[in-house]
Amino acid sequence: MDHKMDYDKIERNARVRQRVINIITYLFLAFWAVIVLFPFYWMILTSVKSYGAYNSEFIPKFFTLSPTLQNYGDAFTTVPLGKYLTNTVLFAVVTTAIMLAVITLAAFAFARLQFKGKNIMFVIFLSLMMIPNELVIITNFVTVTNLDMRNTFAGLILPSVMSVFYVYLLKENFEQIPDSLYYAAKVDGTSDLKYLLKVMIPISKPTLITITILKVIECWNSYVWPRLITDDENYYLVSNGIQEIRENGFGRENIPAMMAAVVVISVPLILLFLIFRKKVMEGVSRGGTKG
Repeated sequence: MDHKMDYDKIERNARVRQRVINIITYLFLAFWAVIVLFPFYWMILTSVKSYGAYNSEFIPKFFTLSPTLQNYGDAFTTVPLGKYLTNTVLFAVVTTAIMLAVITLAAFAFARLQFKGKNIMFVIFLSLMMIPNELVIITNFVTVTNLDMRNTFAGLILPSVMSVFYVYLLKENFEQIPDSLYYAAKVDGTSDLKYLLKVMIPISKPTLITITILKVIECWNSYVWPRLITDDENYYLVSNGIQEIRENGFGRENIPAMMAAVVVISVPLILLFLIFRKKVMEGVSRGGTKG
């Protein structure tokens, strides 16, 4: 009887400890969520404050009693934000499509094909990741300028169609596919290209989707290269447009209109992630192959 009472007491104490741990965990997660989400709340709040109300606040207020959508209209009328969005979509889609074709073929070559010096070539290829981005930008700028491709979509796109990291990521994924599938396909007379399209790409779809989303986000948020290589409004991306809106205040920076533009620009990325979040998580955490 005493043993049963001791066991019940131990079990009750264990439940209490677990409940306390859960409460602390959830409180920490809630606190962290507030920290992470606060910038988004501040962005939306600022976007619905009038220009005069925002600039009259000596101490920032965490709410507004007179929200307005005027800033969203100003974001599209102050600068041709719609055109910048179209340019950005074109830039992101074309760049991502070309990059996927390039990295898929490169990853397949390093993962499956046998040729002399492959390992040494791959090590040299990976060493390119050690080169600072600043040096790459300078080299690309000189090259694009010498080729007379400034203020062109080709000049914007071509330097971004290759990624050493994505080739490495996809190569590692391809190498997880059993060799027996490749040898069986070769016995059946399947070409390397057909094997890539019919077997390797479908199996590696979660990783490819993850790479696609990450590349689209990278292109959408690109600032330094577009700012450096374009000075013609016909080729501006949204990053250039936001800067123009900010500088168009009446004697002061027009932060509310700029925040409205940021909200408009952020919505497509948020929707993209929400739609494909499961695929992204699957591609990132994937450690094996599908049967």
